[in-house]
Amino acid sequence: MRIGVIGLGNMGAGIAANLIKAGHEVTVYNRSRPKVDALAAQGAQAADTVADACGGDVVLTMLADDAAVAGVTFGDEGIIASSVSDTVHISSSTISVAMSQRLTEAHGAAGQKFVAAPVFGRPEAAAAAKLFVVAAGPAATVSAVTPVFDAIGQRTFVVAEDPSAANLVKLSGNFLIGSVIESLGEAMALVAKGGVDRHQYLDILTSTLFSAPVYKTYGGLIANEQFEPAGFAAPLGHKDIGLVLSAAEELRVPLPIASLLRDRFLRLLAEGGEQLDWSAISSLAAADAGTSDHSA
Repeated sequence: MRIGVIGLGNMGAGIAANLIKAGHEVTVYNRSRPKVDALAAQGAQAADTVADACGGDVVLTMLADDAAVAGVTFGDEGIIASSVSDTVHISSSTISVAMSQRLTEAHGAAGQKFVAAPVFGRPEAAAAAKLFVVAAGPAATVSAVTPVFDAIGQRTFVVAEDPSAANLVKLSGNFLIGSVIESLGEAMALVAKGGVDRHQYLDILTSTLFSAPVYKTYGGLIANEQFEPAGFAAPLGHKDIGLVLSAAEELRVPLPIASLLRDRFLRLLAEGGEQLDWSAISSLAAADAGTSDHSA
C-alpha cells in the first residue's frame, strides 16, 4: 500500500519504520526534518508538506494532541483538502472523543474515509511492531486498511463502526494505566518506609497476583526511579486524564480517581516535571512519605 505517515515522534518513527519493513511504499512528514531524513535513509519518501504525504491509499497521523491533529487535517493544505476520496485517514493519536467525532463528520462531508486506530504500547513496542491496535470505523474501510495494522502491531481489536468508540477505549485504558502508576507509587512508598526493598517488593508482586505487563513495565520504572528519558511525557499524561474527564462529563459518569490523577499530574508539572515520564507521578507518594529527595 502507499502510506503517508505524519508525525515522527517516539511512536510515529517506529510505526513508519515497520511499515517500510513490511514492504509498503511509505512517505513521511514531520515538522523536524532530521526525523524525516532518518526514515528516508531506510527507504521512505520525504514529504516537504502535509499535502505531499496525502497522495496514497492511507495517511496515518500519530501526533501529540487535538490541536496538532486539527493543524494537519484542516485548512487549505491539510489532509482533507489534499486527499482523494479513496484515501483513508487513520488517526492513531490519543485524542478526545469530540475531536474524533469532528474528524468523522469532516471527512464524511468531504466524501472521504476515516478510521480511528489508537494504540497501546510504549515506544519500544512501536519499534518492535508489538503494539495493540484499537480500531473503529466502517467495517469495509477497517478491513481495507488491516495490512497497516498487521505491520505495526501484534493484535488488532475492532470495537465499533463509530470511530470515536476507539478513542474512548484508548482514553479509558490510559486512565487505568495512570491509576496503576499512582497505586504502585503509593504501595512502594509504604513498604519502602517500612524497610522493604522496592525491587524485592516488585518481584513479589509480579511473580504472584500482579504479573500483567503494566505492573512489570511501570513497576520497574518506579523501583528504579527511571523517569528520564520520557517514553510518554508527563504533560501527555496530564492531557489524557483531562480528556478522560471531559468524556466522562459528557456521558455523566463520575470518575473520582481520574480527578485525583489530574491533580497529581498538575502537581508534578507545577514542580518542574515537564520533561519526565508520566510514571514520575509515583515519586509524589515517596515525597509525601518523606522518603525521597523530592520531599525536601
